[in-house]
Amino acid sequence: MTDPRTTYAEPAYAPGYASSLPIPFVRASLGGRTMAYLLDIVFILGFTALLTLAITLIGLVTFGLGWTLFAVLPASGILYSAITVGGNRQSTLGQRMLGLRVVAPESGRRVDVLTAAVHALLFYVAISTFLLWCVDIAFGLMRPDRRLGHDLLLGLAVVHAR
Repeated sequence: MTDPRTTYAEPAYAPGYASSLPIPFVRASLGGRTMAYLLDIVFILGFTALLTLAITLIGLVTFGLGWTLFAVLPASGILYSAITVGGNRQSTLGQRMLGLRVVAPESGRRVDVLTAAVHALLFYVAISTFLLWCVDIAFGLMRPDRRLGHDLLLGLAVVHAR
């Protein structure tokens, strides 16, 4: 019996790569991605609390000068995603708990830190605007590979880790 979540990419040949074999991948469900994000909210809250504590201590040591770093706090979710998705494991902590990772679907290669940060930024822009969020989700519901709009813009896919 085969796993119904298993799909294979269309015979897409990655330009510029020596191998011309199609890359199989197991798509991630939208429900799994949603649960991973809900878990990540908790981790982002903890990451933000640690940043707040560190900035407060730096501010005390520098007689208030370090408190200008509080301007970084609104971007803590983007920093969290850039560090985790752009790292060796290719996933946030919530995605790891659900066995997901972010890859370039044509090659299966890992995502660099800058692309991971832009991916998170596009996600937060989409989720903060109801119409964009609906369009983003509509892409995922209509496509068989369940890639959302911000995934398509950057050429990324969230897949099950092997």
